[in-house]
Amino acid sequence: MQVIERPFLVVRAAGSGMDGSGDLLALRGDISFPIEVKTRADKKVYLTGENAAQLEQMREIGERCGLMPLYAHRLKGSRGDSWRIFRVDTSTLTGRLAALSRRIPTLPLTRNGNPHLDWEQGLPLHQFLGVVCRAPDEEGLSRLVQEALSTPTEAAEVIEVEAEPLPAWMDRFRV
Repeated sequence: MQVIERPFLVVRAAGSGMDGSGDLLALRGDISFPIEVKTRADKKVYLTGENAAQLEQMREIGERCGLMPLYAHRLKGSRGDSWRIFRVDTSTLTGRLAALSRRIPTLPLTRNGNPHLDWEQGLPLHQFLGVVCRAPDEEGLSRLVQEALSTPTEAAEVIEVEAEPLPAWMDRFRV
């Protein structure tokens, strides 16, 4: 299933980053995400000061509204998929969001226990889209694997082989 078949309406939030709304709101009939975007040349982004307050506001909005707030971290100068996705840990997720939350990593913690962004530990954007755009009735297997498993196979002929007796010198090795 592709994002074209299950698209999102993505809106830039007015006053982005204020009151826990994030920079973007991704909306679809079954799921919605407030998304905070961070673009840096460094692989790690520490959420201190204003960013820590913003994280706490996103967590509160997620708890109160049953949403799964996300952080999207873009690594400047990276080739290929330069985006990584993290979720803000909340405890009020139900239904599809609860199922999705198991597949999206939470913000990792520093040695002091503070959440931060570590690009290496995030979920690549293309994998995130694969997860959220999967049809609800699809299993975890790709279409190719499902077709391979459903291909009929012929029963192979079973050949029985008689075991030869062990040489006498091996008798002393029996337990």
